[in-house]
Amino acid sequence: MPAQLSDPIVMVVKQAGDVRVHTFVSSFGDGHIANATHIVESRNSLVLVDGQFLAPYARQFRAYADSLRKPIDRLYLSHRHPDHWFGLGAAFRDVTVYALSETMSFIHEHGEDSLADHWKLGGLLSEHVVVPKQVASPGEETIDGVAYVLDRVTDTETDFHLTLGLPELGVYFAQDLLYSGTHLYLTSQLGRWIRVLQDLLVSEYELFLPGHGLPADKNEVARNIEYLEAARQAAGDGLTGTAFKDFMLHRYPERKCPAIFDIYLPRLFGGAREY
Repeated sequence: MPAQLSDPIVMVVKQAGDVRVHTFVSSFGDGHIANATHIVESRNSLVLVDGQFLAPYARQFRAYADSLRKPIDRLYLSHRHPDHWFGLGAAFRDVTVYALSETMSFIHEHGEDSLADHWKLGGLLSEHVVVPKQVASPGEETIDGVAYVLDRVTDTETDFHLTLGLPELGVYFAQDLLYSGTHLYLTSQLGRWIRVLQDLLVSEYELFLPGHGLPADKNEVARNIEYLEAARQAAGDGLTGTAFKDFMLHRYPERKCPAIFDIYLPRLFGGAREY
């Protein structure tokens, strides 16, 4: 059970003309992983990115969106990890959710199992699974006058990941390709992940919105690359389990949310299933 919930961090991170980009970050406290969700507010509507993990934060995120007094056009779900979609059932059952087809299929087939697998969270969980109904396809799209670039990224922090760019604003919704000021959820695909982040370093985007932590610049992208390189080297040297965790905690004492280790270590080194 996570520690007591603290107030979220809510901020406007970019404004250009009629467009404002908002970020909502849940707790950095013990037992939490600072989930970050976002809103693109344009003249007539809102586009949301991800739906939070715990039901109380999902409801607060929805309340903040509603306070902007514009209709929600859609919500983009970045990937299948439950800390990004569990909150949909608590606060966004009436919203049209877009996701990659692979993400839709996973939640359709395994959503109820995933919810049951997290039973220890008790009343902090939504009672409902929301399966996205609309396919988000890579390419360009304009919503209420705002240009979006959607991309499908494979084999990084997760198998299939949807990213969104706002090229006219220089804003990139990296979600779990980037962890800002927190420890990363590691997988076996570190080399591929590093190459994707290296491409972001030479992109024209300047503001990167992560799936965990606060908005970031290219310095944090570079720090993520260094973190992944260190993790790859540690694993290559034979560190696993607690020894691996202790090494990374000692090397990166400034990074928050160490609870992430207890989530991924059984899967990375023990072969546990991933719901």
